[in-house]
Amino acid sequence: MKWIEWAIVGALLFLPFATINRIETDALRRTLLTELRYDAALDAAVDDAASQLIGNARQQLEAQYGSEKRVALNKEDAIAAFYRTLDAGFGIAGDPVAQGTLRRYIPAIVIVGYDGFYVYSEHEWTGADGKAVMRPVWGAKKPYAYADAAGNSLSFTLDQEVLAYDAASGSWHEGLRQDIRQQTSIPLLQDAEQFEQVRRSTIVRAIQDELAYRINQYNETVSRSGFSYVFTLPLIPDEDWSNSIDDVGVMAFLQGIPIGAKVYNSYALGGSRVLKQEAITGARKGAMKVYFRSSCGYHYPPEEVFASEQAAARKGYMPLPCP
Repeated sequence: MKWIEWAIVGALLFLPFATINRIETDALRRTLLTELRYDAALDAAVDDAASQLIGNARQQLEAQYGSEKRVALNKEDAIAAFYRTLDAGFGIAGDPVAQGTLRRYIPAIVIVGYDGFYVYSEHEWTGADGKAVMRPVWGAKKPYAYADAAGNSLSFTLDQEVLAYDAASGSWHEGLRQDIRQQTSIPLLQDAEQFEQVRRSTIVRAIQDELAYRINQYNETVSRSGFSYVFTLPLIPDEDWSNSIDDVGVMAFLQGIPIGAKVYNSYALGGSRVLKQEAITGARKGAMKVYFRSSCGYHYPPEEVFASEQAAARKGYMPLPCP
């Protein structure tokens, strides 16, 4: 057989593998692009929910100790903004059927408050007509509670304020740790570093435990309606957990959406801290869309104002550093 015939045979043998590889590559590319689009939609939804969470509460500070983190929470406005932005990101703003389907992939939404948190998840109960009712509702506020071996108990907040029960004297004390530590015999209040470690770990563990319970309950509820996917609490890096409890904010989970040969599982964190940062201005520098912080001193004609650099980047603006 001549070499050209061998070349033809080789090409015929290679062609199916090359075709399959190209198809798989295209499928992976489409899957990746879909994941990126879903990530952007979820991030934007959580950011908008966080902005609405305290957007109208700035004059409602309950700050007995002056904390900016002690604010009234607009939970209903936040959840409405979350769904509105998520639906727009998925391109289903005008499709109630698709919206209902998407809701099935959201096992829980968490609002992290100053002295406790709330979980928004699906519940099932029997209505007045005797029929089963299933819809998402807010659970009761859960405190960041801690108790030591001596019977002392503390209710933490997102900063140094604490409500403490001293078991030895049977007395309650409320205030900043450094202000009440000499009024009690509670060891944890005497050590600032240990107090901070226990405070943060207690808040994270309280949210994790409640989420695990709610997601497991959600699995039981949706399985009765024929939904086969098993929802789980995702493995969230310690850094993300730490960021989630620095300020009041929103945490949402989106799981089980089929994309290609895999399923989409993700979460997003949105803190109200973005409202306290400088505004990000989107403008035109010639033909280029750029964004910069309001304090940079640029005088390019503004087109949009954003709460974060990520939001500006998602709209196609490029960063312009301060001079």
